[in-house]
Amino acid sequence: MAKINLLPWRAERRKLKQKEFGTMLGLAAVIAVGLSFLIVMYYNGQIRGQENRNAYLTAEIATIEKQLVEIDGLDKKKADLLSRKQAIECLQGQRSLMVHLFDDLVRTIPDGVKLNGIEQKGNKLTLNGSSQSNARVSAYMRNLQVSGWMGQPELTIIEERGGDKGLPYQFTLIATIRNPSTVESADATGVAAATPPASGTPTVASAPSATDDSATDDCEVETSTSGEGA
Repeated sequence: MAKINLLPWRAERRKLKQKEFGTMLGLAAVIAVGLSFLIVMYYNGQIRGQENRNAYLTAEIATIEKQLVEIDGLDKKKADLLSRKQAIECLQGQRSLMVHLFDDLVRTIPDGVKLNGIEQKGNKLTLNGSSQSNARVSAYMRNLQVSGWMGQPELTIIEERGGDKGLPYQFTLIATIRNPSTVESADATGVAAATPPASGTPTVASAPSATDDSATDDCEVETSTSGEGA
């Protein structure tokens, strides 16, 4: 005998499927929320990590900048110490040079010529003075040319001012400081005088080689004198 189901099975199946769909939908929503939460947490962690790295780099940059400032200060101190060292070395090298220069200045100045000022810049020596005549200045230039420590004299100014009746001419000479060891042997007796020299007048002698020309490149000496030629 055939069995006939008179219960509303289609409605029951529909309700079951709706229930399964709701369950799956809720499960999917929970999974989606969980994944979203994990993604947000992951990116938040990445952001915090990057912020920590940025903070570390900022602190390191500040430390390096502070060290650079200290290094700049040390560089300035080093440059100052090197400048002082160079000045001291220059002065040490100039000691013997200035002795020879002043010795030559005394030896080469003729009668009727008086030096009023001496200025050194590098290897150039500027001589300011007074003379009785142009001939005395010419004689002085010849003396400088054959001296051991000076040469190549150039007359830049000579004029008659009349301030000193005995020495009316004012002149300015520029001579080159040189090393006698590099100068060819010249007349040892070539010092000329404006007037015939009296007995006992010193002659110009070449000074011994003691200082290189480069020792005068970075030193400047300015001296005033009022000595007159013997």
